[in-house]
Amino acid sequence: MKTTIKLTALFAVLAITALSCSKLDVVGNDSVRAFNDILKSAPQLVSEFADLPSVALYPEDHGWYIDSPDGGARFIFGRSASQLPPYSVNNVVMIQFDLAPFAAAGLNPDLLPENFTVYNDSIAVGISFESDKSNNQSIKTPLSMYQYIVKTRRDSIGYHGQMDHYGINLENGNMFEWAKNLNTNDKDIVFVLNPDPFIAAGTDPAKIDGWAFAKVTVDDANGKPIQVDKILKPFNLR
Repeated sequence: MKTTIKLTALFAVLAITALSCSKLDVVGNDSVRAFNDILKSAPQLVSEFADLPSVALYPEDHGWYIDSPDGGARFIFGRSASQLPPYSVNNVVMIQFDLAPFAAAGLNPDLLPENFTVYNDSIAVGISFESDKSNNQSIKTPLSMYQYIVKTRRDSIGYHGQMDHYGINLENGNMFEWAKNLNTNDKDIVFVLNPDPFIAAGTDPAKIDGWAFAKVTVDDANGKPIQVDKILKPFNLR
């Protein structure tokens, strides 16, 4: 009897702890609200994969993308079939952008590292993670897809305090960020690239048309503000 009571109490504590942790995940939870604000503020920029053949390469592909207002970049999030054996279906989160302005600034795309994909006159970089088919069946909107990303890849979601942005870490210094508050931020969405691989591949980052080469303040591993070089494409949606 005592063992049963102790186990019941333990399960109750674990349940309360899990609920508390969920409620305390301010960044994860509020980033969903802020991401939805982006979707609602510029619906003309949000489309499904089916409208973009260069992204939807296979019947299993399904997801959404947010185009930049100038059409030179897009944030893609959804499910995509691998082009390589064993042809598995994974979730993908990436940014895709036009190759032309980088090539004009000296880029040799053959020298980019393996985490970059060059195809159809564009460059893509991002992350992929295992697709849960049972959960994917319930993903019917761009917001529910983002909520799924928060649930399964919470480690990729962060808050950039200096810019008051939430963002998805696409690894190796590449990101997609959006404003926590559209009413107080003049950079509502930002495509962020690490300049190092582009410089190593012959690019002069200051000469990439449509992108800015600038220093950005971020926190290092110890929480200390430092400045790093980034290639940026920011937009105000209002």
